[in-house]
Amino acid sequence: MVPKRESLTDVLPTDRLTKSGMPTPEIRAELRKIASLSNIGSLVLCWSQAFFTIGAAIWINNLAVYAVSIVLMGATFARFSILAHEAAHRLMFRNKKLNDFFGKWFLAYPAFIPFSFYRISHFSHHRDELGPKEPDLSLYRDYPISKASFKRKLSRDGFGVSGWKNLKVLIKAIFNKVARPIALPIIATQVALLLVCILAGYPLAYFGLWLIPWMTSWRVLNRLRAIAEHGGMKQSSDRRETTHHVKQHLIARFFIVPFNAGWHLAHHTDMGVPWRNLPKLQMELEAAGWVTDSITWPNYTSLWKALSSRTE
Repeated sequence: MVPKRESLTDVLPTDRLTKSGMPTPEIRAELRKIASLSNIGSLVLCWSQAFFTIGAAIWINNLAVYAVSIVLMGATFARFSILAHEAAHRLMFRNKKLNDFFGKWFLAYPAFIPFSFYRISHFSHHRDELGPKEPDLSLYRDYPISKASFKRKLSRDGFGVSGWKNLKVLIKAIFNKVARPIALPIIATQVALLLVCILAGYPLAYFGLWLIPWMTSWRVLNRLRAIAEHGGMKQSSDRRETTHHVKQHLIARFFIVPFNAGWHLAHHTDMGVPWRNLPKLQMELEAAGWVTDSITWPNYTSLWKALSSRTE
């Protein structure tokens, strides 16, 4: 899955980009500006989508609509997780205390993400992409896999097997002195969401339209996004060998890679650039000739097909 060496152009550094692809200090200062006020709107958008999706399902009260809502809530969790990721990078708000407060209680904990632990783990991911200290190595390695194996993984995600494994870890953490402080804020947030549903008169909405989507549709979308970022790549100082670049389309951006998460190569080139400016950084990488069509996947479907192309 790693691009052939001859397709990796040797054009850096330039007057705007350093040897690694990171912008020069003047360009970096502009690209790293955090739009705190606009990000309040992004946070409100997450919650608005959740409330609208759940509210519409309850109002219409139809099995087909409930099924569609479960899928749409998977996309909602994608939004929560991507903005929680942004907050973990301290890029949601310029004020660090506000960044962490909203990142924890309004983004990470509602999406079952242990914010502080995730921050540590995720920074390890950036320090050693696909290396021996990569915390998510088991998720990315061994690709391409067979089509049958790919279907089994997605089936386990879609039917809640993967989600139940994660939920069990959270429950067991309550009884572990070390893990308890990590688990309790998440559980408290989930209890608060359940109480909101109870007070609204729809207690089952929490289980059917919050917990189940997190355990099913979100798991499928999360795996598809994750392997599209690093599946089958290798440890390298050249980010083009650690991270895929995929041409972005509206449907994928809605369901899988909201908030410019699809510009993942740009993110790994400079993880200090907020999500709003990743397309600008991507344009810099393309204008320099460092990212070319030869290493760009035309869409996610073609990448997933290649990732599941190994013959039995």
